[in-house]
Amino acid sequence: MSCIVLVDTSVLLNVLNVPGRNQDYEAVLSELDELIEAGVLLFIPMAAIIETGNHIAHMDGDGRLRRQAAERFVAVIDDALKDKAPWKPMNFPDAAHLLGWLGEFPDSAMRRVGMGDLSIKKEWEQLCSKYPMSRVRVWSVDEDLKDLDQCP
Repeated sequence: MSCIVLVDTSVLLNVLNVPGRNQDYEAVLSELDELIEAGVLLFIPMAAIIETGNHIAHMDGDGRLRRQAAERFVAVIDDALKDKAPWKPMNFPDAAHLLGWLGEFPDSAMRRVGMGDLSIKKEWEQLCSKYPMSRVRVWSVDEDLKDLDQCP
């Protein structure tokens, strides 16, 4: 059985060791090594890329640390785009998918689930439908998404 893992913002922030957002750095790196060794297919949703960049841009304190984190971010995403990383970025959603997600956003917002997490959940649902015989999960250290795990 193959396994597909969507990498959440919280994990990417730890991988990048972003100050103030890296409380699980050691555990995340250890799990990343295990996933790579197991041959898991890793994907970074567009929402995670955008949210991670936003968190870095809004870091408080030392501008040097913000710059260093931004440079690590660029290198990781650049490597992913050039197939030099253990993960691949997911395609940007088409208009039809985005319109569907927007239709669900008011109810999502009432549950305090933002557009980024909603889009990751929707991408997870699409992968579950497309690969019903595969394990598909969202790898997150946040409570909001970590229960998204299809085990056939």
